[in-house]
Amino acid sequence: MVVRDILPGIEAVGVIDWHRMAFDDLMDLSDGTTYNAYVVRGSEKTALIDTVEAGFDEEYVTNLIRAKIDSVDYIVANHAEQDHSGSLPLLLELFPMAVVVTTEKGKELLCSLLLIEEERIMVVEENDSLSLGDKTLVFYPMPWVHWPETMVTWVPEDRILFSCDLFGSHLATSDVFSDGSCRLHEAAKRYFAVIMQPFRGKIREYLDAVEALSPAIIAPGHGPAYRDPAEILSLYRDWSSEEGKNLVVIPFVSMHSSTKWMVDQLVDALIQRGIQVRPYDLGTASPGMIAMDLIDATTIVIGTPTVHFGPHPKAANIAYLTNILKPKARYMAVIGSFGWGGKTVQALGDMMPKLSAEMLEPVYVKGKPGEQELVAVISLADEIYKRHHDNHLV
Repeated sequence: MVVRDILPGIEAVGVIDWHRMAFDDLMDLSDGTTYNAYVVRGSEKTALIDTVEAGFDEEYVTNLIRAKIDSVDYIVANHAEQDHSGSLPLLLELFPMAVVVTTEKGKELLCSLLLIEEERIMVVEENDSLSLGDKTLVFYPMPWVHWPETMVTWVPEDRILFSCDLFGSHLATSDVFSDGSCRLHEAAKRYFAVIMQPFRGKIREYLDAVEALSPAIIAPGHGPAYRDPAEILSLYRDWSSEEGKNLVVIPFVSMHSSTKWMVDQLVDALIQRGIQVRPYDLGTASPGMIAMDLIDATTIVIGTPTVHFGPHPKAANIAYLTNILKPKARYMAVIGSFGWGGKTVQALGDMMPKLSAEMLEPVYVKGKPGEQELVAVISLADEIYKRHHDNHLV
């Protein structure tokens, strides 16, 4: 990745990972990602904003050489996770006079994760600032975006906010700024879905703080920067709200077609009632895509057969993921079939204690479903319609 100008005295020096296929072995990356890092040159001092994944040390250092960085006074660590801090140990060797700037919790994590020496770290708090001469760095801790130590860095003279994971997107692109495309918005939504969704209450608070700054540019730690911050701020307002949409998400797995038959009947019945529906076959579906729809879903229906005494492992996996993402859904249901016994419905409910959703009457049948079971599926569709109608969604 070449060095690109953001503003006079501010350059992007991070790297593009064109070929990364998964992040945290959880979110599939159809479009790779970037590890964004920045240089802020003042008239008196120079600061680096974040670093890159450790495996990209050579490319990152090459970019610093291309940018003619021969001395560094401060290295700002907005976030201690290794995709942003991985090159920090090498940077501290290359620039022995540089001081790491982070929060108190950031110091603890950097010392633990990367064995950074405590004496190399300066701890900052809310509204603390550092002068670089004609530019100033102002720090705003924003814990639980999405780790407890995170902060953002503001340069008031240029009205640019370095937001690290906040407003990021896993998208490998040669564009340093957003092009406003649907592709970028989808990447940003998938990023929010898996990383930010559980913390949307905090996100709403921080959106107020960011909007109060009135930034001209938002430069995140992944994906392109925004010259029109209203673009991403508006999307985050929608995604972080507690208002669901007229959407039912149905992740399902079926071994001998009984559960799939029930899902197909439910999908048709919901469509006939004017309800948007998205079934996901867990044999092939991407967890990231399901997580994206969970942002908007008012109702979640899990379809699964019983395996031995409980839900199919793939259904259990999506139940666990749903629980840790804590989506805003107001209603839940379980449909499926069993051969001879088990407690699948209870087990799935027990796996999702963090959801505040109301559990609707399950449709769980023994053996192959028939006309009687079809009536029960239609009744479930009617009940979902009533709930959505009562919430003014239909």
